[in-house]
Amino acid sequence: MSSKEKPTLGGTRIKTRKRNIAAPLDPAAFSDAVVLIYLDNAGDLELVAKAVESSDLNFSRYGDIFFEVVFIGGRTQTGSVKSDEGERHPYSIIDCEPNREAILPSVVYIQKILRRKPFLIKNLENVTRRFLQSLELFEESERKKLAIFTALAFSQKLSGLPAETVFQPLLKDNLVAKGIVLTFVTDFFNEYLVENSLDDLIAILRRGKMEDKLLDFLPPTKRTTECFAEHFNKAGLTALVEYNEKKIFEVKLKEIKEVLTSQVSEEINIEEVIETVKQQVKDAKLPEIEVVRVIWDGIMNAVQWSGKNQQQNSNSVLRQVMFPEVVRSLYELDVLAEDTILHWYSKGSNPKGRQTFVKGLEPFVNWLEEAEEEELQDESI
Repeated sequence: MSSKEKPTLGGTRIKTRKRNIAAPLDPAAFSDAVVLIYLDNAGDLELVAKAVESSDLNFSRYGDIFFEVVFIGGRTQTGSVKSDEGERHPYSIIDCEPNREAILPSVVYIQKILRRKPFLIKNLENVTRRFLQSLELFEESERKKLAIFTALAFSQKLSGLPAETVFQPLLKDNLVAKGIVLTFVTDFFNEYLVENSLDDLIAILRRGKMEDKLLDFLPPTKRTTECFAEHFNKAGLTALVEYNEKKIFEVKLKEIKEVLTSQVSEEINIEEVIETVKQQVKDAKLPEIEVVRVIWDGIMNAVQWSGKNQQQNSNSVLRQVMFPEVVRSLYELDVLAEDTILHWYSKGSNPKGRQTFVKGLEPFVNWLEEAEEEELQDESI
C-alpha cells in the first residue's frame, strides 16, 4: 500500500444515527411560516388552527416562538416584547380590541391547539410568565388586553396556565412600585368576575399563593387596608374589599387567641393577661362582641382536657378558669362594655355550655342589671 493512500475498513459501512444530527436552528423561518398561515387564512382562527395542526413545522423545537406569534403577531426581539425583523400578522392578541368579544376567540383557538399538541403547554407557560414579568415594556392598552386574555383563560379553564404562573411573576418590585401590577389585577378581577363568583376568584388566588397577600399588589407606599378599600371600591369590586377585611379580621382574632391561650397556659398573672388583651383589641379595632368569643376560645384552648368524662372535664375547667372574674376584670378595665356582656350572656353563648360556664356569671350579670335599673330610676326622678 502506498504511503499516500489512506487506510480504510474493508467490508464495513458506518451508519450515522439520524437523531444525532441536529436540525439547523432557524427560528426566523419558523416564525415567518406561522405568520404566513395567519395571513393565508385572513386571521380566521378556526382555519388557522386546522392549518397549524396539519403542518409539518417543528413545534416541539419552536414552541415559545409559536406563542410569541399568537400574542404579538411575530417573533420577539431578544430581551424585549416587541416584534423582531421578519413577517408579522395583524391578528394577534395585542392587536385585538380590549374587550372579551374580541379576545375570547384567541383563548378558544389556543385551547384547540393544546388539545392536539399538549406538549406546547409548557411553552405557553414560559411565554406567559415572560410577558407578565415584562409588563412595563407593553403599552397601557396592551397590558389591558393581556389582563383580559388571562382572565378569560382562567374562566375557560385553559390548560397550561397555572395560577402561580400568573400571580408570582407579577410581584417584581419595579412593577408593583409603578402601580402596573395593581392596574393589571384590577382588570383581571373585573373581567373574571363577569361570569364567575368571588369564591371562584379566591380559589384562583389561593392556588397562586396570594389569598392572604392581596395587599402585596399595591405599591409599598399605599399598602394599607384603607388604600386597598378605596381603590377596589372605586373599581366596583366591593365584594373583594369585604372579603379582604374579613380575612384580616380573622387573622387578628387568631393572633389574639393564640397569645391569650399561651399566657393562660403559662399561668401568667391575670392583670398581665388582661392588659395584653386590652392592647391587642385596641390595635386590631375589634368589636366587643368578638372579644368575648376570643377570650373564651383562648381560655378553653389552654385547658388540659384529661378527664374521663364530661363532668371531670367540666370540673377541670372550673378549677383552672375563673371566668366570671376574667369578665368582671375586663369590664372594670373598660375592655368590655355592659351591653356586650349582657348580650353575650343572654344570646351569644352556646346552650350546651350555659349550665357549666355561663351560670357562673349569673351573680355578676344580676349586679349589672340591678345597677342599670337603679340608674334608670335615678334618671326618671
